[in-house]
Amino acid sequence: MQSDKHISKSFDQDLDEAIRLFLYMGDRAANQVARAIHALIDKDEILAQEVIDMDFDINRMEVELDEHILLLVAKRQPAASDLRLVMSISKGVVDLERIGDEAVKIARMASKIAAQGKSAYGYAEVQHLSNQVRLMLNNSLEAFSQSNAEQAFEVMRNDSVVNTEYQSAIRALMTYIMEDSRHVSKVINIMWILRSLERIGDHAQNVAELVINYISGQDVRHSDYAIVEKAVQEANDRLAARQGNTVSNTISLSGFETSESDEG
Repeated sequence: MQSDKHISKSFDQDLDEAIRLFLYMGDRAANQVARAIHALIDKDEILAQEVIDMDFDINRMEVELDEHILLLVAKRQPAASDLRLVMSISKGVVDLERIGDEAVKIARMASKIAAQGKSAYGYAEVQHLSNQVRLMLNNSLEAFSQSNAEQAFEVMRNDSVVNTEYQSAIRALMTYIMEDSRHVSKVINIMWILRSLERIGDHAQNVAELVINYISGQDVRHSDYAIVEKAVQEANDRLAARQGNTVSNTISLSGFETSESDEG
């Protein structure tokens, strides 16, 4: 995470802690999704139940982070870009918590399918879509960590690909049901899993939008790609200017120290 240092070290520490908690919560949510899919593929009811039980931890992290942000805003009263970053974390927490909820839904469906015995049709579609969605989620978190607007924009573009593949998978499963109605209940459970994966992709996109917002200052929700692209360019310009100022300040400080040494 690239952020300017402030005069108040305690503010930097509070902000860094909020970022750390957010990324840790994101990592845990992503892990929950991966474990839920493994529970489905391996027909592992025990693992599925572990995913369900671990949702408590995700919820606890949401509460902890909400309290941390509330105290940070009340005590430090951040302004401008700092406030955008803090609010982005606050909004992103909701998406991460809902990703955890979707992982629980997948785990519950996985447990039902495992109890039914024979493998259900549609596993290939689930594995393919889950790989796409998990990559989106990991990239959105990495974009947040690295303040990378370009990577966040790529996540947004990938969401349309995921939506298309989701619709294609649903059509294929509907065709299968019409041709063989003996496995309707199993296939419907697979459809619910695909729906949860599609929703996880939407939440990953939301996080990516927040990345662009806190860097560029532009709200890119519900915007076409041309507007988002302009916002990404604005974000890149701001980061370049910030880095230029940092280099300039370092050079100035170095010159000052050299002058003091010469005078000595």
